[in-house]
Amino acid sequence: MKLLLDSTRCQGYGLCLEHAPALVELDEWGYAVVLDIPVPLSEEDNAKACAEACPNAALRVVG
Repeated sequence: MKLLLDSTRCQGYGLCLEHAPALVELDEWGYAVVLDIPVPLSEEDNAKACAEACPNAALRVVG
């Protein structure tokens, strides 16, 4: 499983960081940067919550 970001849809709300801080960082302008790693089993629920919380559907879980 991976968490993917469509950076053209990200508006910098930061909700993703609240839901999945082990998978997401914010850049210097407050926009999401998803770590390029497989989602650990312990973080799968957080990754799904992160994608669901994004108001612009910039994040999705695949795999």
